[in-house]
Amino acid sequence: MERLLTYDPIFLAFIATMFTWLVTAAGSALVFFFKRQNKKLLNTMLGFAAGVMIAASFWSLLDPAIAIAEERGMIPWLVAVVGFLVGGAFIYLLDKLLPYLFTRLKADKDTGERTSWQRSVLLVFAITLHNIPEGLAVGVAFGALGASMDPALLYSAMALAFGIGLQNFPEGAAVSIPLRREGYSRGKAFFYGQFSGFVQPLAGVAGAWMVVAITPLLPFALAFAAGAMIYVVAKELIPESHAGEEAKLATIGVMLGFAVMMALDVALG
Repeated sequence: MERLLTYDPIFLAFIATMFTWLVTAAGSALVFFFKRQNKKLLNTMLGFAAGVMIAASFWSLLDPAIAIAEERGMIPWLVAVVGFLVGGAFIYLLDKLLPYLFTRLKADKDTGERTSWQRSVLLVFAITLHNIPEGLAVGVAFGALGASMDPALLYSAMALAFGIGLQNFPEGAAVSIPLRREGYSRGKAFFYGQFSGFVQPLAGVAGAWMVVAITPLLPFALAFAAGAMIYVVAKELIPESHAGEEAKLATIGVMLGFAVMMALDVALG
């Protein structure tokens, strides 16, 4: 396993985020078997995804950021806090700026509300948007190997990629199945579902390159990625999973997801 340390961190980030993208595609492929969502199952899986991301944000990102900052003589809590808040602010700005054209879609003249098709477009865009910090987080985690060949960092990055992959499965289904319900063919619904995850390899390579090219930014970049992920969890995953009558199941999913990711990261790291 430690032979992987001999590979270029950017290449490893690319492979890891390709894996997360393929898991998104696997979730999207459920559209070939189902036309409607099982809301209980979907909300439980979204809750699970939230738990995975919360745990990953600490054990795979914030904890290493604090440790590396200490090693370099920085003020650990300051680096972690500033990076974390800047990461959340970055996604907040993306959330405001990028979806502008979509949120300007005209409402239905009779009801004053957006059509179901428009809501589906917004869903696709929202999930695509929040896949950016996930890919960035994986890229940054692997990019850390450029500054330190510590096997613990490798195992932590692998656990993060695996955890993100786990939570991408329900997200792929959450895009493709509603599109099928809106009348899209199975092929088109699958295409848009898997495409929502295609930004992860792009963001992953960008994150790894940034860390490798500017190594002093490593602790800050790790905390930045954690803040971006937590923002997505708080704004998208938890509210969406608790929107129906399955709030208890979603909460159980959060607990299980956190426990699974914690076990993976502690056991591997």
